[in-house]
Order: sequence, then structure tokens, then C-alpha cells
Amino acid sequence: MKKIAMCFGTFDGLHVGHEDYFRQAKDCADELFVVVSRDETVVDLKGQLPLNNEQDRLRVVMTHPNVDDARLGYLDDKYKIIEEVRPDYICLGHDQEAFTERLEAELARRGIAATVVRCVPYEPDIRSSSLLRGMREEEPMTDAEYDEQGMPL
Repeated sequence: MKKIAMCFGTFDGLHVGHEDYFRQAKDCADELFVVVSRDETVVDLKGQLPLNNEQDRLRVVMTHPNVDDARLGYLDDKYKIIEEVRPDYICLGHDQEAFTERLEAELARRGIAATVVRCVPYEPDIRSSSLLRGMREEEPMTDAEYDEQGMPL
């Protein structure tokens, strides 16, 4: 039987830190299932809408080579998707705090025997906004990242 790892996040502009998070999570199992935060949840947690809407963020995550499946999270019950997928591993980002304080108790209450793993930071001294800026400044876009009119996708 294939082992499933699950990870969560906003993923508002994928950067090398996210890619490393996906790699670490995928290293735990055969398949990686990613839960993308809903816009409303992001506003509740961060006080503002993400730059990209939830459907666009989900679309980008789904195209990542380490991601086998991805869905939007639930608004009413944040743990419901864990109950549906029943992953073997739940991989948390190094600084992920939202909805984690009761995670192990919720897993036990719902009869889910997932192992919780805390991933290590990609670059401990660099914040995600710096990673995004660095990608924009240092990595030229490839032809595949432009549409027919020469506009970035």
C-alpha cells in the first residue's frame, strides 16, 4: 500500500522554500497531497487576502512535479480533509503554527494514526518574501513561462 504525506500552506507565489518543503514531505512517503489554504482562512490568519486567489494558487501547486494531488482546505472544519485523505504523514512547515496546537489530539480523536513531521527551513535566515524577490531577480524566465503574446503566465 502506498504511503501518503500531506502538507498545508498558502503557497502565494511558489518559491524555492516551498519547493524544498514539498521535497521534504515527498521524501516521507510515496505520494504527496497538498492542502492549499482558502482565501478566507488566509485573511483570518494573516489579516489580508493573498496576492493570488485560491483557485490560482491551487492550480500552480497542482502542477508542481512533487505534488501528486492537491485540494483547497475546508472553511468549517480544518481537520476534515485529514480525515478524508487519512495520510500516513503530516508534514508541517518549519514555522507553521496555525491549526497545529491541537493537531495530535484531533488526530487521536478522529482515529487517524498519522505521524507528524516538522520540516526544516530551506534557508533559516531568509524569509519567504526574500526568496520570492530573489527568484524574480536572479532566475530568468523560460519560454514556457510566457504566453503567445509574450506575457508572463
